[in-house]
Amino acid sequence: MPRTLDGQITMEKTPSYFITREAPSRVFSMSRSTKLMVVVRDPVTRAVSDYAQTLTKNPGLPSFQNLVFKNSTTGLIDTSWSAVSIGIYAKHLENWLRYFPLAQFLFVSGEKLVTDPTGEMGRVQDFLGLKRVVTNKHFYFNQTKGFPCLKKPEGSSRPRCLGKSKGRPHPHTPAEVLHRLRDFYRPFNMKFYQMTGQDFGWD
Repeated sequence: MPRTLDGQITMEKTPSYFITREAPSRVFSMSRSTKLMVVVRDPVTRAVSDYAQTLTKNPGLPSFQNLVFKNSTTGLIDTSWSAVSIGIYAKHLENWLRYFPLAQFLFVSGEKLVTDPTGEMGRVQDFLGLKRVVTNKHFYFNQTKGFPCLKKPEGSSRPRCLGKSKGRPHPHTPAEVLHRLRDFYRPFNMKFYQMTGQDFGWD
């Protein structure tokens, strides 16, 4: 990574940082003043999306409901499956709060990034101490993908949208399966809301 000059901000992103147990201590050793942004979405939707992505690489994968339950009769959720465990946000945040104060975090709503990208990006720019340069004039909603895209910048031949892997249809999942999974996540979501002081409205 190149050296950060005066007036510049170095940013790094990896989805696995938030859920990797060793990551907080390593980041802390590098810089105690690092600002941390976490994009979260409804853990039920996230789990199904995770499965959909994996399914494209492995079409022979068992059904979502076969993977999500340890015991389908009792409805016991298999927390060892990464698609499920990643969405237990409170557990992962507890690990990070051992090293960093809550004030150094910004929790970005994945749902609002879709419905109100200007508002969420405004929060991001404020958190980073930046002038609000990215505004509503920079976005348009792509009906096909179901996500906002960046309008074509000057000198560019096309707008910038999320890649092909984003916006794919999710496989059908029985409503009862989603209901049981939502019940499972509810106490963890409530704890996450309390920890962050932010209600993401997933219930």
